[in-house]
Amino acid sequence: MTDAAWETLSNQAVAATGLLYFLALLAHLVEWSSLRKVPAEVAVGVGAADRGGVTVGERSAEVAADETAPDADARMRRTALFARLGLVLTALGAGVHAVGLVGRGMAADPNRVPWGNMYEFTLSGTFVVVVFYLVLYRRFSLAWMSPIVVGLALSFLMVAVIWLYEPVAPLAEALESYWLVIHVVAAVLATGAFTLGGITSAVYLLKERRPDQQTGWLARVPELRVLDRVSYRIHAFAFPVWTFAVLITGPIWAHQAWSSYWNWDPKEVWAFITWVIYAAYLHARSTAGWKGRNAAILALVGVATLWFNFIGINYFSSTSQHSYAAPVVEVWQEPATPSV
Repeated sequence: MTDAAWETLSNQAVAATGLLYFLALLAHLVEWSSLRKVPAEVAVGVGAADRGGVTVGERSAEVAADETAPDADARMRRTALFARLGLVLTALGAGVHAVGLVGRGMAADPNRVPWGNMYEFTLSGTFVVVVFYLVLYRRFSLAWMSPIVVGLALSFLMVAVIWLYEPVAPLAEALESYWLVIHVVAAVLATGAFTLGGITSAVYLLKERRPDQQTGWLARVPELRVLDRVSYRIHAFAFPVWTFAVLITGPIWAHQAWSSYWNWDPKEVWAFITWVIYAAYLHARSTAGWKGRNAAILALVGVATLWFNFIGINYFSSTSQHSYAAPVVEVWQEPATPSV
């Protein structure tokens, strides 16, 4: 295949990915609408077979004596059907999403990783968030998170296609390093995990306001202590990966490109601020016993700094040497004394 054919394949795959995520979102919205009148114990039971809970058939037997049992059973089956459909469509979308990323890298001459600009970073980051969600779906019973993740993925894809798209081009010279792969892989993995942790923390705060809601989507969300534990485990995984990206591979790559391990670049500073906030989050949980609301708020502050670093610095900073990532900048900003 020619480079142009690979680029066309990538563009078509991204468009197909958006369609699949949209259909998945519709399926989950139908699922949500079906949960409006489903009692809490039934809502939690939908899909509970994944975690050893009550299955649809078992719950049907329990409510058979109730005069509304036929309607509840039909509603529950419909909810479970659309939940499975949404999950399948999301998984298919992730597969096509991967094709789009591979095609983007193969379209360049020479072939490269698809991380050369904001459009490609956004595609990659969105892909990682969806993959993490799918991988952790059964382990942490994330069915309640489905429409949020799919909705965010679809939104980021729309932003990437409408406002961030750039034709395939070779990497800037300073990016032609194997440290690009090591550094960016670690950073993107941590970003995806932190995003899921942030979603969990936000839902914790919503659930805290209505902990005893008996119907609707919140009735399906796990109890507060479970949400708190899931958020902590996700953050505990992401933090060492972020540490590796920010404090190890990042400085090594900076020294290779700019002859200095630390340049007080705005992106470096904000990455370190994010690291400090998440370090404080984990430290407070392990030493001061910070859990629940306080931990959730601190986690949301962390994810806010993370995404500001990813988006805001590229568009609002005129001094960052990382401004190659912004689509309006076509030339890598070399430092005053570049390395040989």
